[in-house]
Amino acid sequence: MDREAWNQRYADAELVWSAEANRFLVEAVTALPPGRALDLGAGEGRNAIWLAERGWHVTAVDFSDIGLQKARRLAEARGVEVDWIEANLRGYQPERAAFDLVVLVYIHLPGDERRAVVRRAADAVAAGGTLLVIGHDRTNLQEGYGGPQDPTILFSPDDVTDDLAGIDELRVVRADRVMRPVMTADGERNAIDALVRAERRSADEGAQRSAS
Repeated sequence: MDREAWNQRYADAELVWSAEANRFLVEAVTALPPGRALDLGAGEGRNAIWLAERGWHVTAVDFSDIGLQKARRLAEARGVEVDWIEANLRGYQPERAAFDLVVLVYIHLPGDERRAVVRRAADAVAAGGTLLVIGHDRTNLQEGYGGPQDPTILFSPDDVTDDLAGIDELRVVRADRVMRPVMTADGERNAIDALVRAERRSADEGAQRSAS
């Protein structure tokens, strides 16, 4: 979907998504010490605001001005500050090696465009920091529930690990398909998501590796 389509979608509903943070982000981040975080494709701000409530200094980027307006209102209502940036991820270049946490949650682009965004996201991770990518898995189309129905923008954990191949000092620590329960009119269904977590080696680890 393009910017205007997302603007229309956000304008047509009070909240397109829940105000609660993504469950897999919560699981991955809760034990991390707060630092600088970058939320790429922040939408209505639910993940950025959750991070800010827990002491993170958050920069959140999205191309939908309507989505960001709603995010600002929600952040104000919940008493937190976030640096909101209106930009298209296809061209946005984050500060290099500057963030302790970088998240891409349900950002779906064709393969070459996804790869470019994922690699720029990885470049933004500071030493000792974490990259978290979550999205609708390709198998969700036939075996899961909901999500985009265009197979050209879905991806697998292996696709993301391939996107990250060759990036110095970055190691993938988790690459899985995960089930996300969804309540429907017909009862609970499982959506299938792809989850990849990568970490950039700390300065100490890098020095030890060079010495070995």
